[in-house]
Amino acid sequence: MSRMNDVISVVVVGSGNVAEAMAVAVSECWGLELRQIVARNRERAIEVATLARCEWTDDFEEVADADFYIIAVSDRAVGEVASKLRRAEGSIVVHTAGSVGYDALGEGRCGVLYPFQTFTRGRRVDFLEVPLFIEGSTPEVSAHIEHLANLLSRQVYFADSERRREIHLTGVLACNFVNALYSMAADRLSAQENLPFDVLCPLIMETARKAVESEHPRKVQTGPAVRGDRAVAERHVAMLEGEELKQQLYRLLDEYIFQTSRR
Repeated sequence: MSRMNDVISVVVVGSGNVAEAMAVAVSECWGLELRQIVARNRERAIEVATLARCEWTDDFEEVADADFYIIAVSDRAVGEVASKLRRAEGSIVVHTAGSVGYDALGEGRCGVLYPFQTFTRGRRVDFLEVPLFIEGSTPEVSAHIEHLANLLSRQVYFADSERRREIHLTGVLACNFVNALYSMAADRLSAQENLPFDVLCPLIMETARKAVESEHPRKVQTGPAVRGDRAVAERHVAMLEGEELKQQLYRLLDEYIFQTSRR
């Protein structure tokens, strides 16, 4: 393991969205050296390695020696991948999953490096602005992970498994669920009015700007539910006739907004 003032060598394991973002971030970070991409998907391994300008392999027996191994795969695959990974003596292995403990990595020097951001293939993210939540199997390992994290991001926090699960839940609410509502709105706008998604974009952008610039998103909540306008809400529900799931979602969200806006 390199001393903290030395260049830190890294191997990224995985080829999905998080692995791609992590590999590019490591490759562009002063003080870090990306030695290799390891992935079972040969085509994606080549693609990610090309973006990050490093070597690659799809053979877990040919993994390069490094100070850190970052396993960036799906939650359910963390344990399986860790069990197959050959790594250098004295190295540290971390995973990037929000809802998995470091014990999934087995025994030894290990931990978590969880980036709290949404990543998309081919889309660049300023990693310095990505909050990183870290944990190590020992205080000494935690210190090394913290050093690595501080090279990658301006926002680094310690978080054990329970805390990360809570943080991950908020991410699903604020990102995945909200994006699903964007999709629902875009589909209806197209199907009912033959209008493109572009029509919704200014509304989405202003809503997001108001939320992040306010003391709390609730303070800038608008719409019929805030006003208690049940007539409008019922008309909307009626317009969703034949789409029971969407009707349920509308009613639940309408009631949630109505109740919480009265606090």
